Amino acid sequence: MQKITDEATFRELVGEDSLTVAIFKATWCKDCHFIEPFIADVEAAYADRLTMVEIDRDEMPDLCSELNILGIPSFIAFRQGQELVRFVSKLRKTRDEIEQFLDRAVEVSGALAQK
Repeated sequence: MQKITDEATFRELVGEDSLTVAIFKATWCKDCHFIEPFIADVEAAYADRLTMVEIDRDEMPDLCSELNILGIPSFIAFRQGQELVRFVSKLRKTRDEIEQFLDRAVEVSGALAQK
């Protein structure tokens, strides 16, 4: 998964005419570490439908403030610079929940592409 460390790269990727899912994390976040063992497999399973990128909330505080990133990990799906859907909860996220979110993101992105 590509790690984004500057706003220009972030804006370029989310501005593309394809689905990009940004995962906002932090090194000290226990729930972020919980997803590490399986997130690469999830990314591989969805590789033909979306691009996943990782952002450390502590390295890009201005962007995270702009996007109202409060809880982490937070998942936000973008297409053409527009936020489509977001998955944030105070509970630990399971693989099934993440995959359900990604399915929803693919569905919303596909509906927009048909317009």
